[in-house]
Amino acid sequence: MQRVKHDFSKIPENILSIWDRSRDESILQTYDVNTEEIETLAEFPYVIEAPNWSKDGASLVYNSNGLVYKFDLATKESVLIETGFVDRCNNDHVLSPDGKSVAVSHQTIEDGKSRIYTVPLTGGTPQLITPMAPSYLHGWSPDGKSLAYCAERGGKFDIYTIPADGGVETRLTDAPGLNDGPEYDSTGEYIWFNSVRAGLMQAFCMRVDGSEQTQMTFEEDWNMWFPHISPDGKWVVALGYKKGDVEPGEHVPHKNVCLKLMPGEGGPTRTIVELFGGQGTINVNSWSPDSKKFAFVRYRIRSEE
Repeated sequence: MQRVKHDFSKIPENILSIWDRSRDESILQTYDVNTEEIETLAEFPYVIEAPNWSKDGASLVYNSNGLVYKFDLATKESVLIETGFVDRCNNDHVLSPDGKSVAVSHQTIEDGKSRIYTVPLTGGTPQLITPMAPSYLHGWSPDGKSLAYCAERGGKFDIYTIPADGGVETRLTDAPGLNDGPEYDSTGEYIWFNSVRAGLMQAFCMRVDGSEQTQMTFEEDWNMWFPHISPDGKWVVALGYKKGDVEPGEHVPHKNVCLKLMPGEGGPTRTIVELFGGQGTINVNSWSPDSKKFAFVRYRIRSEE
């Protein structure tokens, strides 16, 4: 989804626009933090994005072409999740802590702006949660009671929470520039997010009431996006864009990026994966329930025929 003005000066060869993904192919992979092994689960001749790992560890949920799918890790087959009129879903979606529902961000047809809906994971009628737009979902509290999201209100992108059944939203950040990617840790006491307030995009952590906003990464050469904390709290994985390759508030596709790992309590990061990707690679939390692996998507551009 496009939230800021993007730099079109660095366009891959033979691609008319950095946002033209018509020739993208997707490779769904996992990374094992203990063995450092990368496993390829499946390849797709089109764009898939942002895998979530199911509570039972048996499947992944991803979006593609506006729809949401469940990928069975045993059979390596994908099944459509019926979401009714919510058929323009972007890559901001999460699963409920009880594993029964999926919350999605859907570009509503009336104004093209993203709003958050919840739908049973088995399929069903969508429930509108955020009438105000745009709203981009990133987190569901462990107790199932709240959603956390990035929203633009009055020209400013900040982090908000709202009851999971809808209601009054609460603003948690007010720092200048983009504040994005909020997700709860497994204790429900903290929210991780990313913000440009430090100059480059960096990872931050705060209490769920918005207090104690603390910078967690201090990269001099990388813009750090979407910090995802493992269920056991030991690790955080985040997406890195090289400084100067994008503006701090950009997360575009078609870039050479990396995945960085850091301890959950903070500390130095280390690069664990280098890949071609960016937008869609790891927008939402994709840790396995046992905290041993996380899923991500790398991309390649299909040659012209």
